[in-house]
Amino acid sequence: MKYKLIIFDMDGTILNTLPDLSASLNHALKKNGLPERSLSEVRSFVGNGIRKLIERGVPEGTNKELTDKVYSDFSEHYEQNCANATAPYDGITEVITEIRNRGMKTAVVSNKIDSAVKQLAEEYFGSLFDMCVGESDKIKKKPAPDEVEAVLRELNIKKEEALFVGDSEVDIETSKNAGLPIISVTWGFKDREFLLSNGAKTLIDKPQELLKEI
Repeated sequence: MKYKLIIFDMDGTILNTLPDLSASLNHALKKNGLPERSLSEVRSFVGNGIRKLIERGVPEGTNKELTDKVYSDFSEHYEQNCANATAPYDGITEVITEIRNRGMKTAVVSNKIDSAVKQLAEEYFGSLFDMCVGESDKIKKKPAPDEVEAVLRELNIKKEEALFVGDSEVDIETSKNAGLPIISVTWGFKDREFLLSNGAKTLIDKPQELLKEI
C-alpha cells in the first residue's frame, strides 16, 4: 500500500456541483438586476472559492457594494439549494468505499464554504470520509497548504503517506505547496489539455483508474 490517506477535492472531483452553483449564481445575479451566466461560463469561474466565483460572475467593473450583495444573496440561496441537482460522479462512491476497505483513510479539502462541504459529504457519502475541511475565516483556502496540513495533523499522517486527488490547477498548486503528489481527474471542471498545461503529471479519466495508482 503506497498511501495511508487519500485527500479529495470536492467540486469537479467527487461531486458534480456545477448545476447548483450555476443556479445560485444566476439567482443572485438576477435578483440584483445583473445578466445571468451560462453553465460553461460558471464552469470556468469555479475553483478559487465562492468570493472569486462571484467576482468573476458579476460584470467587469461592478462596484464592491453590489458585489458584496450578490455574494450575500448567493450564499443564502446556495445554503438552502446546494443539493438540488448535485450528484456524485459515476463510480466515485464505489472507489472511495474500496479505498477504505483497503485500510486507507479518506478526507475532503475544498474551497467550498465549510458548512456546505460537511453537509454535502454527509448527504452523499455518509461516513466515508474521516475529515472534511472547507473555506472559513479560520484557515487559508487552497492553493495555500493550510487545509491539507490541518487534515494531516488531525489524522496523524505524514505528507509522504498522503495523496491528493483533484480536477483543477488550484489543486495542482495546492499539492505542490503541501508537498503531496497529485492525481488529476479529467471528468471535472477542467479538461485534459488545460490540466497538462498547468503542470499535471498523472491523469485519470475514470474513478476506477485511481485504484491502480494507490
